[in-house]
Amino acid sequence: MENDLICFCFNYTAEDIRQDYQKNGRSVILEKIQEEKKFGNCQCAVKNPKGR
Repeated sequence: MENDLICFCFNYTAEDIRQDYQKNGRSVILEKIQEEKKFGNCQCAVKNPKGR
């Protein structure tokens, strides 16, 4: 489960997010994803099997 992809666009796993939060006290990964979405670099509707 820790290696399950959470973010299909940028290939982040649950373990990546857990380690990111422990290291930074917040989710820097989430901030990166939000920034990429602003530039249209998110393709969740295509890459995520659930379409989100």
